[in-house]
Amino acid sequence: MTAPGTRSGTPAAADTDDDLDVEEALALVREPREPRQDATAAPTPHGEHAHGGHSAHRHRATPWPQARETAARAARAAARSGTRRAPVSVPLADALGLTLAAPLDALTDLPSFDTSAMDGWAVAGPGPWDVREKGVLAGHAQPEPLTDGEAVRIATGARIPADTTAVLRSEHGRLDAQGRLHPTREVVHGQDIRPRGQECRSGDQLLPVGTLVTPAVLGLAAAAGYDTVTVVPRPRAEVLILGDELLTEGLPHDGLIRDALGPMLPPWLRALGAEVTAVRRLGDDAKALYKALSSSTAELVVTTGGTAAGPVDHIHPTLERIGAELLVDGVKVRPGHPMLLARTKENQHLVGLPGNPLAAVSGLLTLAEPLLRTLAAHPAPEPYTLPLAEATHGHPYDTRLIPVVLRGDTAVPLHYNGPAMLRGIAAADALAIVAPGGARQGEETELLDLPWAAAGIGVCFT
Repeated sequence: MTAPGTRSGTPAAADTDDDLDVEEALALVREPREPRQDATAAPTPHGEHAHGGHSAHRHRATPWPQARETAARAARAAARSGTRRAPVSVPLADALGLTLAAPLDALTDLPSFDTSAMDGWAVAGPGPWDVREKGVLAGHAQPEPLTDGEAVRIATGARIPADTTAVLRSEHGRLDAQGRLHPTREVVHGQDIRPRGQECRSGDQLLPVGTLVTPAVLGLAAAAGYDTVTVVPRPRAEVLILGDELLTEGLPHDGLIRDALGPMLPPWLRALGAEVTAVRRLGDDAKALYKALSSSTAELVVTTGGTAAGPVDHIHPTLERIGAELLVDGVKVRPGHPMLLARTKENQHLVGLPGNPLAAVSGLLTLAEPLLRTLAAHPAPEPYTLPLAEATHGHPYDTRLIPVVLRGDTAVPLHYNGPAMLRGIAAADALAIVAPGGARQGEETELLDLPWAAAGIGVCFT
């Protein structure tokens, strides 16, 4: 078994070109680069883009690891074309999960004055000591200096009086009948005193560019005197829900079904680090789709359904009409085969998801996640493997993504994993990446964590 590093993983093959994503993406945030020709999959003829796996299309579709690499490269290519994603300054409360675009340098010494590390007495010279009547509390002005043979009650975090020898912990001192303080163990010079600058000096670099802002980073920034931090902004995403058959409330009836993707995709995109700027329901309306794509200013447009070649599948014709460049047109993965990735504008991409819910999840993690990760200058997650608790059927030609739960050191495949089913993924911790041909019981299999299952800072549903 390979233990999960961040409990968040993608296949090693998908990460070979992503190791430099963070540094490169941060550089692109700061200054534009020259355009570079990216290697991408050749577009597939529209007529072969069917759910059923038409033989010609199946073999022209992009292999799953390559599709993920293409999505990551597409984000870098947009920046190289001259589009700048300028760093932004945000309040600490809004910075969780973002990437530092400027170093976090110490604005002051930490601590900024000598402080007590414990509740007890500040003492000067050898004991016993006469105890000063008024104690020293945290948050108060500099106390009066001590003289040899004198002590004063002191609270944790309070400023140390000048000429203090040490801090005697409360449990290590006793008062006699005359009120004099005696130590119950040896007093070492400087004990339990946090000297000024112990953690850092003003101007020291606390964290470099490219650091992911975690709760601990927020705490450090606050301690160092920051009210805001300079970060790579969240990529802006817009969701277009297609389909005349979708209901937004009530029970399915008369050939109509509930829309599962409208409630699911926006929080999932937020969990992947995006700022969702709009969710629009367009039905099967080619004119409305054209207008929405032409007017969108988001960096990522996510559509649902309409990626095949049916009578109301308007994605391909609309992309052709607006002059988009197809980068991925079908992926060798089940579910989610007819997903696509297109460059619609210099600074905008479209991820076309299949309409079936689990197939849409597959497309989201295959194409949207690497693109958003790269735009946000997040590092590629470390791949990890676990043995499968039972044998798993594979597809003859394509990668399969199968929902699993993690039980100890094994991954247990879940049932209800058909393209239209959400029952399995709703209970899952991860997706097992099953190579063509399937996997044996006990076979080490790479896993792709779901953002909330890793209990990481990516879980941002608001």
